[in-house]
Parts: sequence; C-alpha cells; structure tokens
Amino acid sequence: MENKQLEEIASQVRRDIVRMVTQVNSGHPGGSLGCTDFLTVLYFHHMKHQPKDFSMDGINEDVFYLSNGHISPVWYSVLARSGYFPVEDLGSFRRLGSKLQGHPSTDKKLPGIRMASGSLGQGLSCAIGTAQAKKLNNDDRIVYTLHGDGELQEGQIWEAAIYAAAKKVDNLIATIDYNGRQIDGDVEDVMSLGNLAQKWIAFGWEVLEMDGHNIDEIIKTLDKAKSMTGKGKPIVIIMKTEMGQGVDYMVGTHKWHGSAPNEEQLQAALLQLTETLGDY
Repeated sequence: MENKQLEEIASQVRRDIVRMVTQVNSGHPGGSLGCTDFLTVLYFHHMKHQPKDFSMDGINEDVFYLSNGHISPVWYSVLARSGYFPVEDLGSFRRLGSKLQGHPSTDKKLPGIRMASGSLGQGLSCAIGTAQAKKLNNDDRIVYTLHGDGELQEGQIWEAAIYAAAKKVDNLIATIDYNGRQIDGDVEDVMSLGNLAQKWIAFGWEVLEMDGHNIDEIIKTLDKAKSMTGKGKPIVIIMKTEMGQGVDYMVGTHKWHGSAPNEEQLQAALLQLTETLGDY
C-alpha cells in the first residue's frame, strides 16, 4: 500500500477515535491518536494476517498484542477498517454489553482480540509465550506487541525482558510508545525511565528507534526489525510520538490521556482530520 493511502487511512482512524470517545464521554484519545500511524502501517502494510478468517491460535500468521489496552479506540478502528468486523460496530464502543469494551476483552469473542488487556505490564509475557509456541510448532511468523512508556514502570515488563533474552525469543518485536506522558503527568516526573535504549540493550535486546508519525520511517524500521529476527535476540523499537497527534489542542499535554472531548471540541478536532473512508 502506498504511503498516501496509509496517511488517508490514518486520518480516518483518528476521526473514528475522537468520535468514539465523545459519543460515550469516556475513553483514552491521547495515546490512541499518538499510535495511529504505527498501527495503520502494521495492519495495512506490514503484518501477514487474516481478517476474514480470524482464529485465536494465529497459526501461520503474524500476531499482535496490545499491552497498553486503554488505547483500545485506535485498535478497534484499525481492526474494523482492515476487515475484522463491521465498521458500524464502532458505534457500540463502551456501551453496556458491547463487544467493544473500554479495555479489550475476550469474553465476547471480538475478532482480532487474543488477550484481555488493560492491566499494564502483562502483554509482553503473553507475547513471549505465543512466540515460543510458534517456534515449537515450526511456525515462522512473528509476534508483535505495543506498550506505553509509563507501562515500563511495571516490574513484570522487566522480568519478561530478561526471560526473552535468556531464552533467545528472536521471533518477537516489541514497540514502546515513547510520548513522555502518562495519566498523572510527564513520565520524567512520575518515575523517570532514564536512558531507555541502554536499558533494553543491557537486558539483551536489539534496539531500534523511530519517529512514530513518519509513515516512511515506520515502514523502514519495521522492515529492518523483521530482517533482524531469527538471530538469537528479541527486538524492541522505541517509537517517539506525541500524545494527541493530529488534534492541535490535545498535543503537548497529558490532559487527554483519559478524557473525552465535548461536542464543540469534537467538531474542532474533526475539522483538522480529513474524512477519507467514510464515517461509521
């Protein structure tokens, strides 16, 4: 898919995000908007996956786990727009009994979701298990994960990181959304991560870095990461993003981590985002 097409999809996904959270006055738009370009490239350009024939085991296809499950709006939109379920279902986001809960869950069997997430720190462990299962099954596909930078304050992440390197889980590519903000403020103020790249290197991982809003750079970095699999080390991508990217009044603050815009703010956001695929 051409870069222009990916940019058009990303714009529509951002429209979906702000509309979804506004309609229920609940949700997490900031990180969702920041990760839109990455997930658009991952699902529409990079991964080998089967939207029309989803299975929980994911045999012979790439598998993705969203560990920072609170940014479910962007994932739901990307899943719907890539064909996992009808786009119209986005209108049921966070409704009572909906398959599209605020944090992804598996009890409603929503296609595309393989683990419940939202309790931060668990996604990497699940991904490692899946990656090892693929090796045991002689399945050469790759497991991908996405994590928030604030999530790295969870100890389970680092236990999993030690394990993955020790066991040479080299069919795994983790990405960190490094926007520098979390629900209580700047990550630096809440609990500084220090030199994040050096930490992952010290834990035995291959480390790449990229601009999470540059489509071409995302494509090239994911391609490079894929070329590094199978060589004895897990891979992590540190992705620099802006929380709220695409909506000017949401950028540069943690305020929109878990707050929904009102109707007036929604209209201001939509004026900045081109409708390219049709709103749900």
